[in-house]
Amino acid sequence: MARVVVDVMLKPEILDPQGQAVQRALPRLGFDGVRDVRQGKRFELEMDGPVDDTVLDRVREMARTFLANTVIEDFDVRVEVTEEESR
Repeated sequence: MARVVVDVMLKPEILDPQGQAVQRALPRLGFDGVRDVRQGKRFELEMDGPVDDTVLDRVREMARTFLANTVIEDFDVRVEVTEEESR
């Protein structure tokens, strides 16, 4: 079993009100020194078989057409090693 992770983030030029709210709250909670906060989404996809370039291309297409709004969001696709694979 392999895991593919898709991270989706607002593009840098897009206003992030949730990130700004978190940034303003952190100092009030005693967490100083944070210059900026951007909020995003993470999708973990457990794949049936091994992950090769064909599978990654399909996941990128999935991200481009369904998981991310590419007008305002960027995405990154990567394979994550599971505990089973690391043994």
